[in-house]
Amino acid sequence: MEHVIGVAQRAPQSGLRVGVALVSESNELICSAFEGEVPDTSWYRTLRGRMQELGTSSAQSVYLTVNSLSANRSFELAELLADVRIDRVYIGLPDPALTTYLSGDPVTERGHVLRFPDDLQRQILHQNRDLYTASGQSIECNPHYSTHRISEAVTAKLLSMGFALTKDDVNAHRGRAALASLISQRYGAEYKDADRAVGDALAAAFDAKYGTYDYAFDARTANAGWADDFMSVYRRTSTRPLSAVSVLNVGVGAGQEAAALFSDCPRITFADIAESGLANISGRIPHSRTVVSSAEDLSALPDDSFDLYVSLRTYNSSFFDTSAAAREAHRVMKPGAVIILSVANGFLYTRRGCVVPGLIIPGTEFVDLYRGMETADLIGADLECAGFKDVRMLPTSTEIYLSAVAV
Repeated sequence: MEHVIGVAQRAPQSGLRVGVALVSESNELICSAFEGEVPDTSWYRTLRGRMQELGTSSAQSVYLTVNSLSANRSFELAELLADVRIDRVYIGLPDPALTTYLSGDPVTERGHVLRFPDDLQRQILHQNRDLYTASGQSIECNPHYSTHRISEAVTAKLLSMGFALTKDDVNAHRGRAALASLISQRYGAEYKDADRAVGDALAAAFDAKYGTYDYAFDARTANAGWADDFMSVYRRTSTRPLSAVSVLNVGVGAGQEAAALFSDCPRITFADIAESGLANISGRIPHSRTVVSSAEDLSALPDDSFDLYVSLRTYNSSFFDTSAAAREAHRVMKPGAVIILSVANGFLYTRRGCVVPGLIIPGTEFVDLYRGMETADLIGADLECAGFKDVRMLPTSTEIYLSAVAV
């Protein structure tokens, strides 16, 4: 992957810098190409010409830094895959011109496509920064998300506690445990103290961002039927009305969603790491129970307690441990109980009033169109490992729902 990024670095700076490489079953480089290597010729045509010279018609793997679009809005990777037998596909980033899913995209239609790791994605962004900055994938299109960054808030809070970490430090340790381990090693602190510091920093950051969250900046303003989407997912897995089940809602945010969905539920418990959202929801649903707790540690709640576990747009949060959260969810749920999760999959482009699908690439100012589905697949695997069955996925216009049943 690093090799192909180096190949892309040789491309002219005036256009999209794209690098591609084909690798054999013995993990040897067959050939490579970059956009602009041959004047007025795409990387695809250059690579195909090179393959014909070598007499090669197949490869074990292809590595492509940017899933680029041709002038007629077709995917050049799709053309390559139509001509050449390739078993594994590795993609860095979507073309900056993409602001929606298009037919013919191998990443969304082919099946399992592997991705470059985040640190290499950031290198590709740097190579093409001007083009991505001017694109709809820039989160500067949404003022709230461009000015409220969890990683920056966590870094500032830890600094106030005496732990001076750089942006690169935080980006390289995106899990709570990893960040706590870094602090423990660097500052000689006891791990439990470092973990508590990270927990406090995360609580403060999420409180600041979501405790008084303004839904005018949320993609759900473009989907008036989001509550109907949720109910359709629930009805696929249970015939019992919400009012008849004990519900645990984890990650309540500012409380708007919870108030819309669960106001009529007599047995409702809300859990969140941030206290402001819990205070909001307590005012809106006085009969509810609230617990200050992270999804990864619900120790304040007993085993086998709930018929329905709901967590919307929480499992894709920064520094979130989906495996630990899935295990805790399974522990507190009754056998046969239903879990419903959602992954955010859209940012409101406020100036145009449209939704750009995807999730932010950690440590950057850009949305990755493919990351939502990729994240949902990983969460689904974690649910299965935690003991859930019948994992189902339902993409909607602004988020991707997952449902499963506790065994």
